[in-house]
Amino acid sequence: MFTVLLLLSLLAYGWVILRCLSAWKRLPIPAIPAGFIPTINITVIIPVRNEAGHILTLLQDLERQNYPAELFEVLVVDDHSDDGTDQLILDFIPDTKLHLQLIRLADHTTATGKKTAIKQGIVLAGGELLVFTDGDCRVQPDWLLYFAYTYQSQQAVFISGPVCFHHTHTLLERMQLVEFASLIGVGGASIGLQQPNMCNGANLAYTRAVFEEVGGFAGNEGIASGDDEFLLHKVNKVYPERIAFLKHPGAMVYTEARKTVSSFIAQRVRWASKWRSYQSLSVKLVALSVFAVNLLLFLALPAMLLHWVSPGVFLAAYAAKFLIDFLFLNPVLTFMRRRNYLIYMLPLQLVYIPYVLYTAIIGFSGRYTWKGRTIRTHD
Repeated sequence: MFTVLLLLSLLAYGWVILRCLSAWKRLPIPAIPAGFIPTINITVIIPVRNEAGHILTLLQDLERQNYPAELFEVLVVDDHSDDGTDQLILDFIPDTKLHLQLIRLADHTTATGKKTAIKQGIVLAGGELLVFTDGDCRVQPDWLLYFAYTYQSQQAVFISGPVCFHHTHTLLERMQLVEFASLIGVGGASIGLQQPNMCNGANLAYTRAVFEEVGGFAGNEGIASGDDEFLLHKVNKVYPERIAFLKHPGAMVYTEARKTVSSFIAQRVRWASKWRSYQSLSVKLVALSVFAVNLLLFLALPAMLLHWVSPGVFLAAYAAKFLIDFLFLNPVLTFMRRRNYLIYMLPLQLVYIPYVLYTAIIGFSGRYTWKGRTIRTHD
């Protein structure tokens, strides 16, 4: 019976991932025509908390955008930072040509959190298209240009962009890059299938109009995480054909991996805490297939010791999972120009299964610590 369950879980997982592989390969790579003239007013909204070590490099990246300066503004919304982030921005404003504004969340509301910061930024935004990133990210010179072109050429109301880690020097950071690439790849592929399940708030855009039309974050205000994915699911119910994944290396946003195991686990528990609040059946089935195959593979070792499965079945199951993941990650990491990182799939496989199970179970409790705050998710 255990062997049958293991086989069924691998078949379900293989079907999900190989279907994503096909969809990933079909995603268009935009080529901006030489005569393209952007006309869209953009507001870049950056919610921050304690990003004194990163925010200035991001603002300098925005100064170098190949986008008409008169067509975009930058709003940095500070969520009660206590490391001097707000003062760094104030000191930067007189010396920049950016249309830059610092918004202190404390001046507008007693509420805290990323969703509150984003909502306040949207209230004060003047742009038609709202583009989001995080304070610890780096963006490339054509970043806004690709968003504007995708918006104008595809009439997309919600655009998800790729995110990759950089400055990955340790084994932990490089394994994170591979694992994170799989999430970005599945997210992009799911959009291509018109069954979107995930995106990343570090590289995201949507219109003010669609945010207001779907009610913004209403219905999941009590869930601290998920400012990106819950909104994606809501927009998909109204405009399933107007959601795009911006598959171009020039639109890639870069951020840093977690430096310690504890901070990595805390981040992933935060992400996992929103899973139980997903309403889409297709999203739940994908999450269930991933959890089931990892659970059964985790149990396969004691099952082999108890002679419930043969050593051959045990090894074949792990080999099948590895092959499926390799087939998917190869084109995704190639797109990210990190194909040489495929080798880190090997050590990742040793820790991935218990890690997924742990974060899923702990995340389901809805309680985690992030940036000095203990957060309890409530529906």
